[in-house]
Amino acid sequence: MTAQSRLVVSAPSSGHGKTAIAVGLLAACAARGMPVSGFKVGPDHTDAAYLGLAAGRIGRNLDPRLVGAQRLGPLFAHGAEGTRLAVVEGAMGLFDSLTGQPEVDGTAAVASALHAPVVLVVDVASMGHSVAALVHGFRMFDEMVHLGAVILNRVASPRHEEMLRAAMDDIGVPVLGAFRRGDLPAVLPGRGHGPVPVAQQSVDAARAVRRLGEAVAHGVDMDRLLALADSAPSLPGPIWSAAEALGGEPCAPRPVVALAGGPGGGYTYVENAELLDAAGADVAIVDPLRDETLPAGTRALVVGAGLPEGYAEELSANRGLCEAVARLARDGGAVIAEGVGLPWLSRDLDERPMCGVLDASCRTGDRTVAGYREAIAPSASPLAPAGARITGYKQHRAIVMPRAGQVPAWTWSGGKPEGFVHQRVHASQLGLHWAAAPEIARRLVLAATNGNAGLAAALPDGGSANVVAQP
Repeated sequence: MTAQSRLVVSAPSSGHGKTAIAVGLLAACAARGMPVSGFKVGPDHTDAAYLGLAAGRIGRNLDPRLVGAQRLGPLFAHGAEGTRLAVVEGAMGLFDSLTGQPEVDGTAAVASALHAPVVLVVDVASMGHSVAALVHGFRMFDEMVHLGAVILNRVASPRHEEMLRAAMDDIGVPVLGAFRRGDLPAVLPGRGHGPVPVAQQSVDAARAVRRLGEAVAHGVDMDRLLALADSAPSLPGPIWSAAEALGGEPCAPRPVVALAGGPGGGYTYVENAELLDAAGADVAIVDPLRDETLPAGTRALVVGAGLPEGYAEELSANRGLCEAVARLARDGGAVIAEGVGLPWLSRDLDERPMCGVLDASCRTGDRTVAGYREAIAPSASPLAPAGARITGYKQHRAIVMPRAGQVPAWTWSGGKPEGFVHQRVHASQLGLHWAAAPEIARRLVLAATNGNAGLAAALPDGGSANVVAQP
C-alpha cells in the first residue's frame, strides 16, 4: 500500500489552461520547499518535461497504452516516492482519448486507476450559470471518477466571478481558484521546441515556470487544494523498480550507453534510462544539438522520440557529432533511434546532410502522422527478438524514402513495414516505453558489452517472443 497525496488536473477539452495550472501548482508548491512530483497522462514528452521542471525532479508519463494498465499504479508510486504531493496532468478532455477508447486510456481511466480526485479547469470566458450544468455533467458521468473541485479560468470581472461561484455552490462543487483573463500568461516556450528548453535548462523555460507558479500561488487556495489531495486513499499494489522489473544481475563490466538529451533530462521516458542503469550500463547524456563528440567510451547510442523534428537544421549543422555517430555505427556500435532519430541517421532531411548511416532520404511532409501502433519485430536486433510485439506511439511529419530498409524495424496490421535494421542499428519513427518490455534494456546492454555474439550467447534463441510483451 502506498499513501500518497495526489490529484489529477483535467478540463472539459484542450485549451482550458490545464497545463498552465498543473505546472503552476507544482512550481508554487516547490517554491514553498514542498517535495512534489509531476506526471502527464499519455505519451507527451513536452508537458512531462515542464511538469518536471516545475517540480524540480524529472517529469514522468502515465500511458496505459504504452505500459499496460496494470503498471500505472506501480509506476506512479515509483515516480512519486518521497514527495508530499503528486500532480497528474490529463490529456485532452477528462473523458477523451487519443484512441477513441477513454475507458482504457483516457484521463478519467487513469484517475480511476489511481483513485485520485480530479480538479477540473474550466475556461469560463463565454459562460455564466451554464457552467453548473457543464460541471455537474462531468461529475455525474462516471461514478468511478471523483470530481472534487474546479478552478475557473478567464473570468471576466468580479461580478462574473460572483455569479460563477454561486452557480458552483448550487451544485456543491468547491471552487479552489479563479483567474482573470491574462492572469495565466502564455509564457511557456512554443510546443514546436518540445522538451528541448527543459533539457538544455534554458533561462526562458525556468522564468516561465516561475511566473506560472507565482500566478497559481496567488490565485488558488493552496490549503484547500492540499486537503483535497490528502483525501486520496492509500494506493494498493507494489512500487515499480527497474532492478526488480529486469531481475537477475546487471552486466559487467558496465558499457557506456549514450542517451540523447541535456542536463535537464533525456529525450526518452525516464524509466528507459533507469532500466539501462539497472541492466548494467553507464548512462551518459549527449546533446545532439550542442555536443560535437560522443561521450568517451560510448558503445551504444539511444535517441528517444522526444527530440522534435523542428531542430533538423541544428542536427545537420553539428557535423562533428554526425561523423561520430556514423563512426560508431560503422564500427559495430549498437544504435537505437526513434522519432527524428531515424531521419538524423539518414543521408539527408530536406536536403540537409545528416549522419549517412542509413541509405534513405527524408523530407518534411504537409501533415502530421500520429497515433499508437501495435508493432511486430520481423527480425532480431539489439532492441527485440524476431516476432516480438509491443505498442508504441508515433508523431512526425518527416517522410522517409524508402519507408523501410531491406530488413524493416517494424510491421503492423493495416500498414506498410517501417524503419531499418542494419548491422546493429534499429531505427524507426515509433517511440517505445520500455517499462512494458524491460528486456529491451538488457538486450541493448548485452549488445554494447559483447556485440551480437554476446547477445546470442546470453539469449541463445535471440530472445523469446515474450521478451517484448504487448501491454
